Amino acid sequence: MKQQRLARILDMVAQDGHVTLAQVRAELGTSVATARRDLDALAQQRLVVRTHGGASALASSGYERPLADKAAVHAEAKGAIARATCDLIAVGDVVGVNGGTTTTEVARELARADHLAPADGTRGFTLVTNALNIAFELAVRPHATVVMSGGTVRPRSFELSGPAARTSLQEVVLDVAVLGVDGVDARFGATTADAGEADIGRTLADAARRVVVVADSSKHGRTGPQRLLDLDRVDVLVTERAPGAPLARALAEAGVRLVLAPPAPG
Repeated sequence: MKQQRLARILDMVAQDGHVTLAQVRAELGTSVATARRDLDALAQQRLVVRTHGGASALASSGYERPLADKAAVHAEAKGAIARATCDLIAVGDVVGVNGGTTTTEVARELARADHLAPADGTRGFTLVTNALNIAFELAVRPHATVVMSGGTVRPRSFELSGPAARTSLQEVVLDVAVLGVDGVDARFGATTADAGEADIGRTLADAARRVVVVADSSKHGRTGPQRLLDLDRVDVLVTERAPGAPLARALAEAGVRLVLAPPAPG
């Protein structure tokens, strides 16, 4: 329900350039408090500018795609992981991100991070991705430069893969590669579900000075059918819960830094 309300409010802002609390209440049938919280949520995501009694469109962004997030498994954990990952990124960094639900949350967090949006309006960071949905969301952010790979679209994941994707990503130099995975295992390392995804993930890792794997605790000790990276190729694992003994030991032996993401405040 909340995501549907936010999407409708964005449509209203896109149509008229501004919306008032009264208009939100009348359109959605919500209380004043709920309407105010919804507008605050959109402003925190840098999708609108909060004004007295309402909200306005961002002058530099134009129309923003309505929020279409569905309730996802382990959504709170992914949000916490995204926030912790964002803290690892500095102004000026070139960040490579592959497709996936966790990396999509990371990209959204990067888009609204205050420390990556310089007050003087200059570019805060560069994002390199093979995921159409991630590029679409960040392309309108004035403080982000977005670079897309070439390749063939995989409809299920909105990712570009294949030789063209690999070739284009081999030309970039990344400060950080943030990789979503299907599993992290003591023996098989980081794994994924598709050979094309694994190929792109390895290409991003090869181009990066630092490799950050993002994976919630449901993926600890789990393996996908395709190997992505051995643990000694991973610099940082961001997760919301400490892994069990076998994986924890393997991470320590491989020199992987473990970052535990704190839950959301409140």
